[in-house]
Amino acid sequence: MATDLEYVRTSDSHPPVAIIDRSPMTPAKRIIFAVIGLVTATAWALVCFARGEHLNGAYFVIAAVGTYIIAYRFYARLIEYKVIRPKNDRATPGELYDNGRDFQPTDRRILFGHHFAAIAGAGPLVGPVLAIQMGFLPSFIWIVIGCVLAGAVQDYMTLWLSTRRKGRSLGQMIKDEMGKLGGVFGILGILFIMVMLIAVLGLIIVQALAHSPWGVFSIGCTIPIALFMGIYLRFLRPGKVAEVTVIGVALMLFAVVAGRWVAESAWGAQFFTLSSVTLAWCLIIYGFLASVLPVWLLLAPRDYLSTFMKVGTIVLLAVGVLIALPAVNAPALSDWGKGTATVAAPIFAGSLFPFLFITIACGALSGFHSLISSGTTPKMVEKESQIRIIGYGGMMIESFVAVMALVTAMNLDQHLYFAMNAPATLTGFVTDDAQTSAANAANWVCSLKELVPVPDCVNVATQTIYDTGVGVGEAGGVVSRTGGAPTLAVGMAHILSFLGGNAMKGFWYHFAIMFEALFILTTLDAGTRVCRFMLSDALSNLGGVFKKFSNPSWHVGAWGCSLLVVAGWGSILLMGVTDPLGGINTLYPLFGISNQLLAAIALTLITVVVIKKGLVKWAWIPGVGLIWDLVVTMAASWQKIFSPAQSLGYWAQHSCYVNAKAGIANGTVQAASQNAAGDNVFVFKSAAPDAVCSVTGSEAQINAVIRNTTVQGTLSIIFMVLVALVVLVGIWVAIKAIRAGSLPTTEEPDQPSHYYAPKSLFSTKAEKALTKEWAEYNAEHGVAVKTVQEGIDAVDEVPEGLDNDPDTPFS
Repeated sequence: MATDLEYVRTSDSHPPVAIIDRSPMTPAKRIIFAVIGLVTATAWALVCFARGEHLNGAYFVIAAVGTYIIAYRFYARLIEYKVIRPKNDRATPGELYDNGRDFQPTDRRILFGHHFAAIAGAGPLVGPVLAIQMGFLPSFIWIVIGCVLAGAVQDYMTLWLSTRRKGRSLGQMIKDEMGKLGGVFGILGILFIMVMLIAVLGLIIVQALAHSPWGVFSIGCTIPIALFMGIYLRFLRPGKVAEVTVIGVALMLFAVVAGRWVAESAWGAQFFTLSSVTLAWCLIIYGFLASVLPVWLLLAPRDYLSTFMKVGTIVLLAVGVLIALPAVNAPALSDWGKGTATVAAPIFAGSLFPFLFITIACGALSGFHSLISSGTTPKMVEKESQIRIIGYGGMMIESFVAVMALVTAMNLDQHLYFAMNAPATLTGFVTDDAQTSAANAANWVCSLKELVPVPDCVNVATQTIYDTGVGVGEAGGVVSRTGGAPTLAVGMAHILSFLGGNAMKGFWYHFAIMFEALFILTTLDAGTRVCRFMLSDALSNLGGVFKKFSNPSWHVGAWGCSLLVVAGWGSILLMGVTDPLGGINTLYPLFGISNQLLAAIALTLITVVVIKKGLVKWAWIPGVGLIWDLVVTMAASWQKIFSPAQSLGYWAQHSCYVNAKAGIANGTVQAASQNAAGDNVFVFKSAAPDAVCSVTGSEAQINAVIRNTTVQGTLSIIFMVLVALVVLVGIWVAIKAIRAGSLPTTEEPDQPSHYYAPKSLFSTKAEKALTKEWAEYNAEHGVAVKTVQEGIDAVDEVPEGLDNDPDTPFS
């Protein structure tokens, strides 16, 4: 039980608003952490050095979870103690500006759910699956260590900055802290990248839900359930979080189960089978509503509800790994990872450095997270001490999602893995002929010298690939189901078959597809609202009549900015779903690098503010992630722009297709055949002896590639230059601050809090007692408090032995 407690008051008229616990770490807890450290180190040693049949997925789970526990308890606490220095007697923006729309102090459990659901998109699910091409070891190290030292630090410290600045957006904070020049570069870069990222997320959702009545029904049900939960907590039973959670989760699970019944019914299949265009319009309308409706009504409860599905499924998968102990079939470092492969990498082009770190993206470090941490979340925080569990802790959960995606992918037979993820041009995929597709794919994968040879490879691989499609209920087979999501679903179905056996693989596969779409949808709605905040802040800088946009809850501004944002990403999405080579399909290759460039902007701001506050000796905390991210993203951007390889460089590919077009125009390139649509198909190869330029396609397709590579190459240069300019301005401001010893920041002055909330997800006994005291005080004075917890139930207890959090990181 905690001792040495100090109760902080801001008024004699109400109970304390904060508890400071200065209890030293007990011997029992020291032993617990020592054991965790020893077990974690052993698991890491096995992952890094052990090879053979005894290595299985359980070691990865243990190594990751142990690292997260140690990092959260010590490293994150060090950051809190030395840099963040939270004050629970200081009012947060949610308390100061509570307007029931964008600003509202929200129960930390619901806010944690909202924040995690908002940041956890496609990256942690599909990035690690694709990265297996290079081998599991560099992927696993980057996912876990990258999270601890870079990703979680960015999320945590960005949330801190915004919470201390009225919940300001990232772009506005760059302007405030780094001047107008840095602000212009930062705001322009962020807005361009943000619109593109939301459109990419929309495309992934459309691809996952198109012609999937089960997914459409189940995910659609989460919207009315969330509305009910918001009204329930706001008006019917304020503060009863545990109560509404039980109701909401039960309804959601029923919707998931009922989704299968609906999909298998004639009326359900007809009504909920939607085309890509229809789904795109549904997403556009939903994104607009999620952006303008009060945050308590739809966004927060839906994201909180989604978190139970997300975390619950991942926990279930982790349990499955610990039970099934799936073997590791992927190499620690493949020939493509070593750079010794004899053929080009079939899944994504480029070398291990820098492209593995770009491919994994959100599982370790994501710039998109900084937008959530400076968007919806800081406007809803109850107490500053909660931002560690929300910011740092939320990112650790996402990293663990990426670990589980990695484990499922490396468990798959490698021939099956490459058959699923390689393009149809390599595998010989045949539409509506799963048996032939499996045979063609088997012939191709068995020809790869980079894979471990197996006896009778073609026959064995053919049967494995075909049986996998049959087992998960995919009549068209699983060959060339690229993008990573179907591979993850197959891996999850294999591991989760410990519940129900092989007969349930089809259920678990389609459940996983639906789960992935739900995972991504929550980033789209929060992302739209955050982009609205950024646009509003940007317009307010114009002054005059635009000054009113500085209030993000101004109705005219909120609706107008939401319309502009949705029109931006919605039009790109609609072009993409109607034109396979247009719209967002043009921008999709920029997704990974742009996301990491955004992280460089956020980490630059954090580093500058830390230095301006006179904490130069702690600037290495964000600086480590910043330097690594800059090295990776600038190297990747440079290669994408200037690489002479057609498969890698935008301008190299552009030049190749321009030459092909010129050959068609002057008659030196003749049509080789006709496609199904009756269009002439041309084949062009460079005349150079070491030909690296080859084109196959119709004239329309060649023109589309020329257009797309022009856009991709130009935007790559713009993004790279904008980020470089932000970093240079940041260096200039940092040098000035170092010379002066410190510089003033735009952090708001302290305002006393008149509100109480526990700091962690689980309340200590002292926190529960004070919560009860506040509930009695509010009842006595007739105060209708919407967010102070009234339910003091057993679920709120901290597990024995981990129930205090001293004020010194290593006490």
